[in-house]
Amino acid sequence: MTQAKLRFKTIEEYLDYDDGTDTRYELVNGELVALPAEHPINSTIATALVIALAALGIPPYCFAIGHQIEVDSTEVTARQPDLIVHTEESARAVLSGERLLRRSLPAPRLVVEVVSPGKAGSANYNRDYVEKPKEYAARGIPEFWQIDPARAIVMVLVLKNGSYQSQPFQGSDPILSSTFPELQLTAEQILRAGL
Repeated sequence: MTQAKLRFKTIEEYLDYDDGTDTRYELVNGELVALPAEHPINSTIATALVIALAALGIPPYCFAIGHQIEVDSTEVTARQPDLIVHTEESARAVLSGERLLRRSLPAPRLVVEVVSPGKAGSANYNRDYVEKPKEYAARGIPEFWQIDPARAIVMVLVLKNGSYQSQPFQGSDPILSSTFPELQLTAEQILRAGL
Protein backbone atom coordinates (compact mmCIF):
# COMPACT_ATOMS: atom_id res chain seq x y z
CA MET A 1 0.00 0.00 0.00
CA THR A 2 1.42 3.37 -0.99
CA GLN A 3 0.66 6.50 0.91
CA ALA A 4 -0.06 9.76 -0.90
CA LYS A 5 2.50 12.48 -0.23
CA LEU A 6 1.24 15.67 1.36
CA ARG A 7 0.88 18.54 -1.07
CA PHE A 8 0.42 22.20 -0.28
CA LYS A 9 -0.94 24.92 -2.52
CA THR A 10 0.45 27.83 -0.50
CA ILE A 11 3.42 28.55 1.70
CA GLU A 12 0.98 29.34 4.53
CA GLU A 13 -0.42 25.78 4.42
CA TYR A 14 3.14 24.48 4.69
CA LEU A 15 3.97 26.81 7.60
CA ASP A 16 0.81 25.74 9.45
CA TYR A 17 1.56 22.02 9.06
CA ASP A 18 2.53 20.14 12.23
CA ASP A 19 2.77 16.37 12.24
CA GLY A 20 3.55 16.24 15.96
CA THR A 21 7.17 15.17 15.41
CA ASP A 22 10.52 16.98 15.38
CA THR A 23 11.00 16.13 11.70
CA ARG A 24 12.31 19.04 9.64
CA TYR A 25 10.72 19.55 6.22
CA GLU A 26 11.19 21.59 3.08
CA LEU A 27 8.51 22.38 0.55
CA VAL A 28 9.60 21.11 -2.88
CA ASN A 29 7.27 21.68 -5.82
CA GLY A 30 4.34 21.86 -3.40
CA GLU A 31 5.29 18.55 -1.79
CA LEU A 32 6.43 18.04 1.78
CA VAL A 33 9.91 16.49 1.81
CA ALA A 34 11.50 15.31 5.06
CA LEU A 35 15.06 16.48 5.57
CA PRO A 36 17.60 13.89 6.65
CA ALA A 37 18.31 13.68 10.36
CA GLU A 38 21.10 16.04 11.29
CA HIS A 39 24.33 14.83 12.76
CA PRO A 40 24.78 16.11 16.34
CA ILE A 41 27.91 18.02 15.26
CA ASN A 42 25.70 20.38 13.22
CA SER A 43 24.02 21.94 16.24
CA THR A 44 27.28 21.87 18.21
CA ILE A 45 29.06 23.82 15.46
CA ALA A 46 26.16 26.29 15.21
CA THR A 47 26.21 26.81 18.99
CA ALA A 48 29.99 27.31 19.03
CA LEU A 49 29.65 29.93 16.28
CA VAL A 50 26.91 31.73 18.19
CA ILE A 51 29.21 31.96 21.23
CA ALA A 52 32.17 33.20 19.14
CA LEU A 53 30.10 35.76 17.24
CA ALA A 54 28.28 36.94 20.38
CA ALA A 55 31.70 37.79 21.83
CA LEU A 56 31.97 40.36 19.00
CA GLY A 57 28.97 42.20 20.43
CA ILE A 58 26.21 40.83 18.22
CA PRO A 59 22.95 40.98 20.20
CA PRO A 60 21.30 37.63 21.04
CA TYR A 61 18.13 38.40 19.06
CA CYS A 62 20.18 38.48 15.83
CA PHE A 63 21.00 34.75 16.07
CA ALA A 64 18.56 32.19 14.78
CA ILE A 65 18.55 28.42 14.65
CA GLY A 66 15.41 27.04 13.05
CA HIS A 67 14.28 30.12 11.12
CA GLN A 68 13.33 29.60 7.52
CA ILE A 69 14.26 31.76 4.54
CA GLU A 70 12.11 31.98 1.43
CA VAL A 71 14.29 31.43 -1.64
CA ASP A 72 14.00 31.79 -5.40
CA SER A 73 14.16 28.30 -6.80
CA THR A 74 12.41 26.22 -9.40
CA GLU A 75 11.72 23.60 -6.73
CA VAL A 76 12.32 24.60 -3.11
CA THR A 77 10.21 27.29 -1.48
CA ALA A 78 12.14 27.76 1.77
CA ARG A 79 15.41 26.70 3.39
CA GLN A 80 16.20 26.21 7.05
CA PRO A 81 19.91 26.90 7.57
CA ASP A 82 21.83 25.61 10.57
CA LEU A 83 22.49 29.19 11.69
CA ILE A 84 21.34 32.62 10.60
CA VAL A 85 22.91 35.85 11.79
CA HIS A 86 20.26 38.49 11.19
CA THR A 87 20.68 42.16 10.50
CA GLU A 88 18.70 44.43 12.81
CA GLU A 89 16.08 44.72 10.05
CA SER A 90 15.72 41.01 9.31
CA ALA A 91 15.62 40.19 13.04
CA ARG A 92 12.83 42.73 13.57
CA ALA A 93 10.88 41.28 10.63
CA VAL A 94 11.06 37.71 11.92
CA LEU A 95 10.53 38.59 15.57
CA SER A 96 7.51 40.77 14.76
CA GLY A 97 5.52 37.67 13.87
CA GLU A 98 6.74 36.53 10.47
CA ARG A 99 7.24 32.76 10.47
CA LEU A 100 9.37 32.94 7.37
CA LEU A 101 11.93 35.48 6.19
CA ARG A 102 10.16 36.23 2.93
CA ARG A 103 11.89 37.47 -0.21
CA SER A 104 10.33 40.90 0.30
CA LEU A 105 12.01 41.23 3.72
CA PRO A 106 15.63 42.23 4.37
CA ALA A 107 18.28 39.55 3.92
CA PRO A 108 20.27 38.37 6.96
CA ARG A 109 24.00 39.15 7.32
CA LEU A 110 25.18 35.55 7.28
CA VAL A 111 23.82 32.07 6.65
CA VAL A 112 25.73 29.00 7.85
CA GLU A 113 25.11 25.50 6.56
CA VAL A 114 26.85 22.43 7.99
CA VAL A 115 27.09 20.30 4.88
CA SER A 116 25.49 16.85 4.77
CA PRO A 117 27.74 13.94 3.78
CA GLY A 118 27.68 13.01 0.11
CA LYS A 119 29.91 12.50 -2.89
CA ALA A 120 29.98 14.89 -5.83
CA GLY A 121 26.83 14.33 -7.87
CA SER A 122 24.77 12.96 -4.97
CA ALA A 123 21.52 14.63 -3.93
CA ASN A 124 23.08 15.93 -0.67
CA TYR A 125 26.12 17.31 -2.48
CA ASN A 126 24.04 19.00 -5.18
CA ARG A 127 21.68 20.51 -2.61
CA ASP A 128 24.49 21.91 -0.42
CA TYR A 129 27.12 22.85 -3.02
CA VAL A 130 25.05 23.73 -6.10
CA GLU A 131 21.48 24.69 -5.21
CA LYS A 132 21.89 26.54 -1.92
CA PRO A 133 24.64 28.91 -3.12
CA LYS A 134 22.47 29.91 -6.10
CA GLU A 135 19.39 30.38 -3.91
CA TYR A 136 21.18 32.38 -1.20
CA ALA A 137 22.94 34.54 -3.80
CA ALA A 138 19.62 35.28 -5.51
CA ARG A 139 18.21 36.16 -2.08
CA GLY A 140 21.03 38.73 -1.66
CA ILE A 141 22.63 37.20 1.45
CA PRO A 142 26.07 38.88 1.61
CA GLU A 143 27.96 35.99 3.20
CA PHE A 144 27.34 32.24 3.27
CA TRP A 145 29.50 29.64 5.04
CA GLN A 146 29.61 25.98 4.06
CA ILE A 147 31.09 23.94 6.89
CA ASP A 148 31.99 20.45 5.78
CA PRO A 149 33.23 18.22 8.64
CA ALA A 150 33.61 15.17 6.35
CA ARG A 151 36.00 17.05 4.05
CA ALA A 152 37.52 19.10 6.93
CA ILE A 153 36.94 22.40 5.16
CA VAL A 154 35.16 25.69 5.78
CA MET A 155 34.16 27.63 2.66
CA VAL A 156 33.41 31.32 3.08
CA LEU A 157 31.33 32.59 0.17
CA VAL A 158 31.05 36.35 -0.31
CA LEU A 159 28.45 37.90 -2.61
CA LYS A 160 30.01 39.95 -5.43
CA ASN A 161 27.95 41.21 -8.37
CA GLY A 162 25.13 38.74 -7.74
CA SER A 163 27.16 35.56 -7.30
CA TYR A 164 29.38 34.08 -4.63
CA GLN A 165 33.15 34.03 -4.65
CA SER A 166 34.41 31.29 -2.37
CA GLN A 167 37.53 30.93 -0.30
CA PRO A 168 38.45 27.61 1.36
CA PHE A 169 39.92 27.34 4.86
CA GLN A 170 41.43 24.22 6.42
CA GLY A 171 43.37 23.26 9.54
CA SER A 172 45.01 26.25 11.22
CA ASP A 173 43.94 28.71 8.51
CA PRO A 174 42.33 31.74 10.17
CA ILE A 175 38.82 32.34 8.87
CA LEU A 176 38.62 35.57 6.87
CA SER A 177 35.16 37.07 6.92
CA SER A 178 34.32 40.39 5.29
CA THR A 179 31.16 40.53 7.41
CA PHE A 180 33.01 39.82 10.66
CA PRO A 181 36.65 40.88 10.05
CA GLU A 182 37.44 40.88 13.79
CA LEU A 183 36.54 37.17 14.14
CA GLN A 184 39.44 35.14 15.55
CA LEU A 185 38.72 31.51 14.62
CA THR A 186 40.55 28.90 12.61
CA ALA A 187 38.92 26.34 10.36
CA GLU A 188 39.89 23.59 12.79
CA GLN A 189 38.29 25.42 15.73
CA ILE A 190 35.03 25.65 13.82
CA LEU A 191 35.12 22.08 12.52
CA ARG A 192 35.85 20.71 15.98
CA ALA A 193 33.30 23.07 17.59
CA GLY A 194 35.61 23.85 20.46
CA LEU A 195 36.37 20.19 21.33
